[in-house]
Amino acid sequence: MSPTADQAGSKPDPSQEVVARAFGAENRARLLARYFDGVGAITSLTAWQHVYRLLLWIDRTTALAHCYESDKAQPGRAWYARTLAFHDWVSTALNVHPADLGEHIDWFFQEAIKDLASRVLTFRTAAYEEQRAPYEGRGFPEPGEDPELVGIVKEVLGEWMDREPPEEEFRKLTRRIYGYMTQENKRRNLVGEGFEDVITAVIARLPFSGKIEIRNRSLLHDLPGFHPPPSNEKAKRVDLALIQQNQRTLVSAKWSIRADREEQFQSDFEAYARLESAGQDFAYTLITNEFDAARLKAACERRRQNAPLFTHVVHINPEGVLAAYSDVSRGSANAVRAHVDSGRLMNLQTWLETLEGNVGVDFGKKLGKSFLEYDFKKFFLAAEVIM
Repeated sequence: MSPTADQAGSKPDPSQEVVARAFGAENRARLLARYFDGVGAITSLTAWQHVYRLLLWIDRTTALAHCYESDKAQPGRAWYARTLAFHDWVSTALNVHPADLGEHIDWFFQEAIKDLASRVLTFRTAAYEEQRAPYEGRGFPEPGEDPELVGIVKEVLGEWMDREPPEEEFRKLTRRIYGYMTQENKRRNLVGEGFEDVITAVIARLPFSGKIEIRNRSLLHDLPGFHPPPSNEKAKRVDLALIQQNQRTLVSAKWSIRADREEQFQSDFEAYARLESAGQDFAYTLITNEFDAARLKAACERRRQNAPLFTHVVHINPEGVLAAYSDVSRGSANAVRAHVDSGRLMNLQTWLETLEGNVGVDFGKKLGKSFLEYDFKKFFLAAEVIM
């Protein structure tokens, strides 16, 4: 069957191609290489700072560092006070003034969108000239016409304007505003795969990285010691895998933990265990920047059969979480404190140092004996304290 005229004449949307290139894997890799080339040696101690400088951002509705869902962090709500506390903590930790924090974080996103708005608008202008030609002279609205938005601008700024700009300039302004808002919506692209990229880039630049193999977003069955899935089952892709001799660490890297992800953790592990073919243990690690105490507590305490689901639960820096909950002394917040104290909820620095310490170690013995005896004795003692 031949394609229709519409299908045959359809062209890719140039503006979407521009956006895809800006946030695609190739450009992300280029930007990360440029960032790390300019910051000197990376250490386990400073790794968390680079993650925040690259990915943490300012929530424009609160003007504070984003650590929780925006609608729940507005002035007057409990998370606004916690966001203030986190903003204070992270500013101090990065040694910058609270008012200047935005200039020292969000590098990844800001570089990805640089000049994107003007490029997209240029493409749209060129495209719609041809598309609008059949309707010329009939008074069709122009892109960017938004009388309500223009009215707000005039109401707020009118008394400071020496003269009112032409309508075409207002249309340019509204297009720029909408372009900006659209770009902000693209942030999810960078706190998704971009988070995985940043963690991978950090590990790859540590002194011991030459002794381990690092694979990003690999299919499970492409990793050593795992079967392909049955033909009727979708292949699993692993956010990050670290391989060194008989050691295999499968990492789930999630900037935040949504409710559906909590169930996905369990199903992913079950698939990994079912498809394991070498008859050897593997580590299953969660790395996150989640700030919700209940979700962090659940990640630390979730179990599979008679053992914890995650070998390690890693927060970029749990001190920021503790700062946010500094005025809360009950429930999940207390549980998170206990998990931090016990080492069950560890910071990125400690996990990276653990990775380095495991290089060359027989992982079966490490996982089967010393790890369980040390970490989970403290974990269960901590759990008793809060019950």
